[in-house]
Amino acid sequence: MTHDGTAHTGGHTGALTARPAGRHALLVELPDAERTAAFHAEVLRRRAAGALPPVEEIVPGARTVLLDGVPDPEALARRIASWEVPPVTDDTGDVVEIPVRYDGPDLADVAALWGVGPEEVGTLHGSHTYRVAFCGFAPGFGYLTGLPPHLHVPRRSTPRTRVPAGAVALAGPYSAVYPRATPGGWQLIGTMPDPRPLWDPARERAALLTPGTRVRFVTAGDATATSAAATGADTTTGGTAAAGAGPEAGA
Repeated sequence: MTHDGTAHTGGHTGALTARPAGRHALLVELPDAERTAAFHAEVLRRRAAGALPPVEEIVPGARTVLLDGVPDPEALARRIASWEVPPVTDDTGDVVEIPVRYDGPDLADVAALWGVGPEEVGTLHGSHTYRVAFCGFAPGFGYLTGLPPHLHVPRRSTPRTRVPAGAVALAGPYSAVYPRATPGGWQLIGTMPDPRPLWDPARERAALLTPGTRVRFVTAGDATATSAAATGADTTTGGTAAAGAGPEAGA
């Protein structure tokens, strides 16, 4: 622990830095999205097991995890420095299936960047399991990791003033689905026919895609709607819920 209350460690998380953020919060910084996801999963596991001091809110980011409402941030920083944090495995966490029509306006550009034909983009994109690393930008917008580095693509040089709701998009290491129409600069490769399940304030859990949730993209018509997806019911048993297989929305 340094004089300013910052704790550093190597360990299984890599170069982790934990520093107090105000009187009752701790900001943990990690080197990349993968180790951030692993640390976030470890925090949740320890809290569920009763092995974590009281924390009111846990907020993951791209390379940070904020622990808010902590009685003694410096004491928690010292404890975190000794944690063994295993990597996140692909078989843990809820699974949500997102149906996609691979018809986006940037499909040909992404195909060229990947060195494949446009008809192969959907097959490649749908062959991976993704995980919600964090949420932001707009309610219900999840940043999904899991795309291999050789398939990362840059943002568009000129952002669009309007990206329609349901647009399935890529930028850097992330995939995402726009829950509502907004400006955006990501590469659009497809459309979720009905994006309404992504954000429903009437549900107990308004966002369908929350940090830690696993996501699979399937060709529209191959997914079967379930009551869990329609109502936002808990899927922590590890089952699969399909989303958005209802009537098409204007996207």
